Amino acid sequence: MNSTVHTPSPDESGKLEKTHLRLGFVALSDAAPLVAAKLLEFGHAHGLTIELLKQPSWAAIRDKLISGDLDAAHSLYGLVYGVQLGLGGPQTDMAVLMVLNRNGQAITVSNRLAAALDEHKTLPAALATLGRKPVFAQTFPTGTHAMWLYYWLASQGVHPLRDIESVVIPPPQMVDALAQDRLDGLCVGEPWNAVAQERGVGRTAAYSSEVWPDHPEKVLASRRDFVTRYPNTALALVQTMLEACRWLDDDVHRVEIARRLAASEFVGVSADLVAPRLVAAGCDDKRRPVRFFEDGAVNYPHPAEGVWFFMQYARWGMTAWRDDFSRIAGEVNQVEVYCRAAANVGVAVHADVPSSLLIDGKRWSGDAGLDYLQGFSIRA
Repeated sequence: MNSTVHTPSPDESGKLEKTHLRLGFVALSDAAPLVAAKLLEFGHAHGLTIELLKQPSWAAIRDKLISGDLDAAHSLYGLVYGVQLGLGGPQTDMAVLMVLNRNGQAITVSNRLAAALDEHKTLPAALATLGRKPVFAQTFPTGTHAMWLYYWLASQGVHPLRDIESVVIPPPQMVDALAQDRLDGLCVGEPWNAVAQERGVGRTAAYSSEVWPDHPEKVLASRRDFVTRYPNTALALVQTMLEACRWLDDDVHRVEIARRLAASEFVGVSADLVAPRLVAAGCDDKRRPVRFFEDGAVNYPHPAEGVWFFMQYARWGMTAWRDDFSRIAGEVNQVEVYCRAAANVGVAVHADVPSSLLIDGKRWSGDAGLDYLQGFSIRA
């Protein structure tokens, strides 16, 4: 069954319905495509002027996308899908225009828990030494960080709904919360894991690329009606972001963008902390490099990858399992728009559904069946 949904074709004139776009982002290293697109004005070649608006939290991104205050945003993949299902906010038809990056997130634990892990070797044994219910932070209830954290905990034999307390903290506030001894661990995007380690308040225990190697992470998101009302503009925006992602494929450019991200209007963290976890040097099979482009292999919005989030929501009791998860993902992910944009800027379309082996030994290739869900021994 074709999982894509038809979207309006741009008219033959190519005239943009809207030329000034307000794009939101959160202070993270993987906002690099938006920052590069603005600073290097990649949009001008496609008729666009971009205004970047820094947001304090993912909840702010959600609210301003829904209200229309933002045209599009750097967004957690799972945030889009949560809004689509009406989880934690008003249901709104959403669109994933493209994937902006893969990898680049991590789980950091407190020094006390890190020492207990060194001594006791297993996470359940280490957590037992705390003498109370552990507290772990993530950045948004349906977001990628919550899902990486829950998946990692479960793979270590810890039930994320029963054995820990999960709290939501915006990314820039994570390290302070850890330093104040309010947390035993957190899952967040870079550079905040690097900052925690540099400040001596925690240690990186796992990378998200260990949970799901080369997983999709942030996406370019909008409301669905942005695409239907402004098809030429949506196409131009994806073209612009593909150009920015292509520019970021060079480590020299990544060092440059790390320097630019250090500015207070973007991330506000020293480039010396941003760059090491942004460039490929020093990466291995555990900490895989952040991927932004690789001739478009990063960016194709596979509905099958999106379905993974729906299945995890069902796993943790956030929604009931439904037999139409694949259909919904095909409506959210704007494959037709992406393919047109990729063709216009000479980017290969990588439409084959990837098959990935996750940390618990389970393989994901888009199976949305109930048997897959019931195969988890730890679930709601």
